[in-house]
Amino acid sequence: MAGTTDTSPDHKISDRARNSPPPQSRFPMGMVTAGVDLEAPDRGVVVPVRVGRLEAELPLDREPYECLVKAVLAWTGPDALAERDYEQIALQLTGHARAVATDVRRRADQLPKDSGPKALADLVLREAEGRLSTTLEGTVCCVQNRARLVRALYERLDRLEAAPAILAV
Repeated sequence: MAGTTDTSPDHKISDRARNSPPPQSRFPMGMVTAGVDLEAPDRGVVVPVRVGRLEAELPLDREPYECLVKAVLAWTGPDALAERDYEQIALQLTGHARAVATDVRRRADQLPKDSGPKALADLVLREAEGRLSTTLEGTVCCVQNRARLVRALYERLDRLEAAPAILAV
């Protein structure tokens, strides 16, 4: 029939909703886009971000980043990738380092103020903050430094998770 409109839920989309970017739920959990160029979506950057209380309680997807860290630290010889590729890898490692640092901080805050593990975690977090504040470069050295940082943060997180058993003895 001409002149009738479909009122099913699938067709009740406002013009504003049609023209807005896709919801974050289309990306894997914990991933959001940052700086997506709509004319060339391949230039968009996807970085791991965990926001809100629910996401903070979910464990990090550790294995892929540990594999990436291992691969990056095994690089030797001349640069084999383009500068843009190194920047992308460094950005991925930076986002993950921030997420791990948040977990380290949360875990350290559960320990007594005068405990040794908390003091060491605070030291590692200050070091991480300083290293994360440096400008990203599209070099092997920069990427490897970010990989070392992720590795150090995971080592500290593992030690913090073992700390309550040690302190309880």
